[in-house]
Amino acid sequence: HARAVAALRQAAPPLFSFDTPIPYVGLQQMFDESAPWGIRGYEKAVSFEELTDAAIDVIAEHVPRKTSPMSFMPTFVLGGEYARHADDETAFGGSRRTRYVLNIAAVAPTAELLEVDREWARAFWTDLVPHAAGVGSYVNFMSEIDPDRVAASYGPEKYERLSRIKAVYDPDNVFHLNPNIRPALV
Repeated sequence: HARAVAALRQAAPPLFSFDTPIPYVGLQQMFDESAPWGIRGYEKAVSFEELTDAAIDVIAEHVPRKTSPMSFMPTFVLGGEYARHADDETAFGGSRRTRYVLNIAAVAPTAELLEVDREWARAFWTDLVPHAAGVGSYVNFMSEIDPDRVAASYGPEKYERLSRIKAVYDPDNVFHLNPNIRPALV
């Protein structure tokens, strides 16, 4: 913690500070009020090498169509330290070049409202894909597990390497209720 904030404090010494180490569970509990028990959600994400005018036009067209006030589209810029590593240095899927990940999140307090915004998220994603780097994306933003999208998210070489590792540590595919990497057949 001290190393993480030292550069900030040196560059702009604060008049006062509210930063402090926090237990992981405490950090997670900070989100409790924004995601109350029983809330429903659906996500689809897509990655871009750059946000083109055409992609921005799709965003401008679809964002106002959401129905639930809880639905949103966070945008993540993956650059900096993320982009300083080679593609094969981590298990994280996709290219290590600076890119953007758009997570289309349908979030609603009722099943009926979720169904409307689930269709909004699907149509939004479908219209964005032609402008994207492909159908793969950050696997934690996949509500529907499509094996082809999972494989595309990692790329063929990385997926194969992770599949061989899974064959060693989880050959029976016990941990499969996620965007699954199937164990390689040995």
